[in-house]
Amino acid sequence: MHDLPGFALPLLAAILAGGLIGFEREWRGRAAGFRTHILVCLASALLMEAAVSQGSWRFAPLTGTEIVSDPTRMAHGVLTGIGFLCAGVIFRSGFSIHGLTTAASLWITSAIGLLFGAGLFALGAAGTVLTAAILVVLRLVDLKLPRKLVVDADVTWRRDDPDTERRVEAALADADRARRADRFELVDDGEGVRRSFSLKLEGEAALKTLAARLRTIEGVTCYKLDPRND
Repeated sequence: MHDLPGFALPLLAAILAGGLIGFEREWRGRAAGFRTHILVCLASALLMEAAVSQGSWRFAPLTGTEIVSDPTRMAHGVLTGIGFLCAGVIFRSGFSIHGLTTAASLWITSAIGLLFGAGLFALGAAGTVLTAAILVVLRLVDLKLPRKLVVDADVTWRRDDPDTERRVEAALADADRARRADRFELVDDGEGVRRSFSLKLEGEAALKTLAARLRTIEGVTCYKLDPRND
């Protein structure tokens, strides 16, 4: 019990750091948000606190001997275990891989928790500030950079209308001649055909133009245009 006051500051710092990073993910609507990041950071700090205070565990060294602890072994185990949690927020949809940024934020949040648990407050605080800056500031910079919009497109049309496929192909070719096709599927009990494409468009205006053109194609029963955004 007498060690608890010394544990309070590292654990509080871990909660604040995890909350700051998790708030950005929560604000962007990611699966792993505010509470998840706090728990990851707090758990890492708790385990590291346990590792660096091994001398106070319920055993006593023999006379003339001393205990030499190796907290880095705990850090290795924590970061390895966090890898399984990170894998849970990464998923593939069509051509896209989603959740990589959230997985990376969980991994670095765990590392920050380990730093606070080891009493490295300055390094942990620096890591928290840099992580928040990367997630927020660089995201704003990224939005300002001129670049093509990568879109996953799923288009469904009636199977008994062979002319529709040609018109859909023409619409997609006008939007991006270097498009890539992925899946072919029969849907609606074999009544419909669904195809998936990867496109690069010149911004949101081109995306709206493509959506409007697909709406005018008779025979198209459903479409989804999903811009990649991690």
